[in-house]
Amino acid sequence: MTIKLKLTQEQYATLIRMVYLGNWMVNSSRMDEERVKKYDDVEQHILSFASAAKAGNLVEYDNESGKYFPTFELEMEDEAEQYRRDFEDDVFWEELTQQLARRDLIRQYGEAVVKKMQFGELLEKEDVFVEKYDDEFVENGIENLELKTANAQ
Repeated sequence: MTIKLKLTQEQYATLIRMVYLGNWMVNSSRMDEERVKKYDDVEQHILSFASAAKAGNLVEYDNESGKYFPTFELEMEDEAEQYRRDFEDDVFWEELTQQLARRDLIRQYGEAVVKKMQFGELLEKEDVFVEKYDDEFVENGIENLELKTANAQ
């Protein structure tokens, strides 16, 4: 089944940004052989209409590879770049907080006890540590983080 979409030029430009950002989120950290092909394929299909939609400032075609790519202009434009930064920033702080909170929970209760906790209890006990780190990071960012090495005195 084929679906036809009718988009204004503005909507198509927004769709290009969405597809670019979505595929970037899925594939940017993967090596070529690990890329999720279905996302690359949809991106290629969407980008292939750029010339007809007069969105050449956002997409370029590479004759050598036979593929479409976001232009440097699209990659560096304030809107797309800000969304990428916001996403990375959120993921960084969320993951750092969660990892530290889980570490501290295990240190306090022991791994065996934590593994036996019911989900609600786990979240409740872990949330104490999450809040501690959230408060710290909001107030000080990474200023108070230090790496403690085994041979440090």
